[in-house]
Amino acid sequence: MLSDNQLLRYSRQIMLGDVDIEGQQRWLDSRVLILGVGGLGSPVAMYLAAAGVGHLVLVDDDQVEMTNLQRQIAHNTASIGQSKVESAAATLAQINPDIEVTTRAERLDEAALMEQVANVDLVVDCTDNFTTRFMLNRACVAHKKPLVSGAAIRMEGQISVYHPGVEGSPCYQCLYKEGEDEALTCSEAGVLSPLVGIIGSMQALEALKVLASIGTPLIGRLLLLDAKHMEWRSLKLSPDPECPTCQSGQ
Repeated sequence: MLSDNQLLRYSRQIMLGDVDIEGQQRWLDSRVLILGVGGLGSPVAMYLAAAGVGHLVLVDDDQVEMTNLQRQIAHNTASIGQSKVESAAATLAQINPDIEVTTRAERLDEAALMEQVANVDLVVDCTDNFTTRFMLNRACVAHKKPLVSGAAIRMEGQISVYHPGVEGSPCYQCLYKEGEDEALTCSEAGVLSPLVGIIGSMQALEALKVLASIGTPLIGRLLLLDAKHMEWRSLKLSPDPECPTCQSGQ
């Protein structure tokens, strides 16, 4: 049962018919892995904490730098030099001290990622390199855990949800092939700060929808944002019958 303080804190969510007490309790009982607490991971972590997701696992091996502060809103000037996970954990404690936060200030190899994914209900990919994304995708497929994937660079963003437990859902590798790892980073190409906030907030929203079985998540769909002209495109995605990750052994 929710406490009086929880009923008050989450009252604006609980009054939503799609959420109610049951949905809020599911969020409180959930454990979510957030890989990367930079531009995307900051709003993801902050909104999931505010919404009452009971246990967040933050993974990032970077330290806060001055150049991060333009867009990575979980950190501030006093955080410069600190590990990003510890800086973000301190911010989340101010937002909602009742949730649990676990931090891993390291770059996880595939075996460690497999272990982490096995112990959570959902994964949010806020990384900026294909190698990690492919490893994370393999772990989510292996353990049948939903993966909320987002990316943002320059003035362009994208978001999708890959859910191996749902029939007909593609995986990340159905869309991108290994070896296509020439992606630019924000340090190389730049990024407009509100863009990562938009995509990160949407990742948090999709995560909450999946965890509480609300509405229609972005499973089998890829949303593309052209922020310069504020135009959205929605593309349908299907499983690749030759995908070596989600179709192997089928």
